[in-house]
Amino acid sequence: MMPSDRRRRRRAALAAATVLALLGTGAGTAYAEVPPDAPEQLTNGDFAAGVNPWFSYGTGPLDVVDGWLCTGVAAGTANPWDAGIGQEGVRLLAGAEYTIAFDVRATPGATVKAVLQQGSAPYTGYFASEVAASGAARHVEQTFTAGTDNPSAQLIFQVGGSADAQTFCLDNVSLRGGEAAPPYVPDTGPRVRVNQVGYLPGGPKNATVVTEATDPLPWQLRSAAGTVVASGSATPRGVDAASGQNVQTVDFSAVKTPGTGYTLVVDGETSHPFDISGAVYDRLRADSLQFFYAQRSGTPIDGDLIGAAYARPAGHLGVAPNQGDTDVPCQPGVCDYELDVRGGWYDAGDHGKYVVNGGIATYQLLNAFERTKTAETAAGGAALGDSTLRVPERGNKVPDILDEARWELEFLLRMQVPAGQPLAGMAHHKIHDRAWTGLPLAPQDDPQPRELHPPSTAATLNLAAVGAQCARLYARYDAAFAQRCRDAAKTAYAAAKAHPAIYASVTDGTGGGAYEDDKVADEFYWAAVELFLTTGDKAYLTDLTGSPLHTADVFDAGGAFGWQSVAALGRLDLATVPSTLPATEKAKVRASVTAAADRYLTAAKTQAYGLPLPGEAGAYVWGSNSNIVNNAVVLGTAFDLTRDAKYRDGAVQAADYLLGRNALNMSYVTGWGERNAHNQHSRIFAHQLNPELPNPPAGSLAGGANAGIQDPYAAQLLAGCQPMFCYVDDINSYSTNEVAINWNSALAWLASFLADQGDAAAVPAPTCMATYTTHGSWPEGFTTQVTVRNTGATAVDGWSVRWAFTGDQHVTNFWSARLAQSGATVTARNESWNAKILPGAEVTFGLNGGSAGGPNPNPGLVTLNGKACTLS
Repeated sequence: MMPSDRRRRRRAALAAATVLALLGTGAGTAYAEVPPDAPEQLTNGDFAAGVNPWFSYGTGPLDVVDGWLCTGVAAGTANPWDAGIGQEGVRLLAGAEYTIAFDVRATPGATVKAVLQQGSAPYTGYFASEVAASGAARHVEQTFTAGTDNPSAQLIFQVGGSADAQTFCLDNVSLRGGEAAPPYVPDTGPRVRVNQVGYLPGGPKNATVVTEATDPLPWQLRSAAGTVVASGSATPRGVDAASGQNVQTVDFSAVKTPGTGYTLVVDGETSHPFDISGAVYDRLRADSLQFFYAQRSGTPIDGDLIGAAYARPAGHLGVAPNQGDTDVPCQPGVCDYELDVRGGWYDAGDHGKYVVNGGIATYQLLNAFERTKTAETAAGGAALGDSTLRVPERGNKVPDILDEARWELEFLLRMQVPAGQPLAGMAHHKIHDRAWTGLPLAPQDDPQPRELHPPSTAATLNLAAVGAQCARLYARYDAAFAQRCRDAAKTAYAAAKAHPAIYASVTDGTGGGAYEDDKVADEFYWAAVELFLTTGDKAYLTDLTGSPLHTADVFDAGGAFGWQSVAALGRLDLATVPSTLPATEKAKVRASVTAAADRYLTAAKTQAYGLPLPGEAGAYVWGSNSNIVNNAVVLGTAFDLTRDAKYRDGAVQAADYLLGRNALNMSYVTGWGERNAHNQHSRIFAHQLNPELPNPPAGSLAGGANAGIQDPYAAQLLAGCQPMFCYVDDINSYSTNEVAINWNSALAWLASFLADQGDAAAVPAPTCMATYTTHGSWPEGFTTQVTVRNTGATAVDGWSVRWAFTGDQHVTNFWSARLAQSGATVTARNESWNAKILPGAEVTFGLNGGSAGGPNPNPGLVTLNGKACTLS
């Protein structure tokens, strides 16, 4: 996620009825004087640094005007707590004296109530005071005693409940007293940092050692029994810019022997244990994808599938106290209809559902599946097939990853403006609660009204892009659903062209994230690419080649792509999905992918922790872990295109950072690694706040180090942190430690790629050449001949040739081989009389196929007995 969005995302809506005790406000109570040099517990109370970390709900946007923090509140709010301005992460000590002070004014005039309270249920109150505010500034100062400890309380100025529209302003807000927070020193464990899960036998194996030594240090790799199996000298790297640490690196890639419980010993320190195995990442593929089932809205979550702790009733279907997603009205003034927008995935730690973030997350799941059609190591997609994941739809003869993606696709289709309405064909930007809710809160217990927010061009083009993907990938599994997707995609694209500049408002951040985006050339490019790949229509080809982004460098160093920057998604698909794009154009597109991958490899070589990200603070942003993974996706794609092992090794090494080879010496993936993140910011998985709730499921990716530290809890602990240290595994740190569907979709893509690499052995040279020739085609069919030549040195005795169609093509009859089709994948096996292919010899077979229309390009991959053939 982008910082500009997330800093507005996680704000609690606070009800006065939940304030259980107002301590220290009784008449006649005497207090010791709080000394003037007592520690300040608030941040930016004079607003000299702008708005951050102050937040609001039920108000207009916050703004600093002449040094005052000001906002507007609409007329007619029913209760004081319906609108508020606040700050989280306020540290209180039981028995300590505090002085709260602030200046306030209101125009035309209203009551303001200052409340210091616990930020989650039961919202215990520590202090409250009502002030009559007018257009003239009023200074307020009171002293109280805190009744209990709370390291992360909330100060809220409740500004609702007036019959008139009001403008409220605050200045010089202070809370002095207690003690200064002790310096936060994270427990980083042993100074030898490794991938705590393990390494692939044939892949790179690197570690980083934190040390004061400047001369090379000796290292030993030890087996679980303590036997030294390898040794050598580390390489001094000086001070690492991203961590501020003096470090050395160890390369033990020469060790290829599988085993469990290895440790690395350097400078008197022993690393966490790890394995060397070709199966290191097999389970991570399924774990990272199970996150999406756990985030499903509008359906019961089956504990038998993912664990009893995660079972829950369906949320947001109108069962009290929910007000439901089956007939959701628009925000006032947006529309006069209601839509059934049930289903989909909860976006992150809240209960909102957003088309632009759902779009990129769905794309990555669909792309992980589509990659299996053209990537040699993917084994035809068997590991993502039916009954491979823990989803309710398993056993329905549809790949499980498509079942999971469909849950979100159905929601995205429901967000389209109906025919006959203004802006018909556009997509509503988002749907979420009218006001922010607190943590924890299970979906089925959410009492807030839900609202559709205005359509946007960005959301509409997201629908067009993933709808087009859907049309070609589901064609062989559910033709009717694929046609729905195709129709919606084409309608959405046309609507976006008719309304090219309807942008989500940056101020629409109450109750859910704004997800603002006023640059949509990238969305137009991505949607045109997907529609061209699906339909083959020249109009879409004209649009995509006419876009200035088609020849631009669309791969950013800090993050190849994200929800706000999607041109690279189109570029990756143009490079990999078979199409009728002219060969010269495809060559340029592929060259741009490998050029970007080369830059990411260069970045990784300059980083002592080996990640494909620049070392400066600006690269460590909100959701930095997803940026690292998306750069690794480019590396993995470059490997699929070129078979050059350097790109595969770069993608593999990026996983090391996520799984423990980092300054904090922790895995950012729940349940993976000796020490892993598990207190991510989430209303659903809030075990840290309520022990009866679970932590996020295994395979959940934390947002990661964020030098912006936009939440007050992290700001309190991490002020002045080196970029890689700007992270805390605490549920209160929404800017460093949230979960999100687009972060886990990136992890799922990479996990699937890594699991496909097996031992990551040397890439063999091709020993076959395939010629795939379509000799004739007509509106509903085609005739194709396939020739495979043995270019190796030994005879092939018994053969299986495999490729995949791009859309709804299907085999109707065949000759000189026995053909079978599963989904879009075709497997041809020898007859008894042509089983042997001698060196230099070839075999030819043919088929007739049917299609409902659309392009019928040659496949991007043909394999002989599982190994890729050179295509001629």
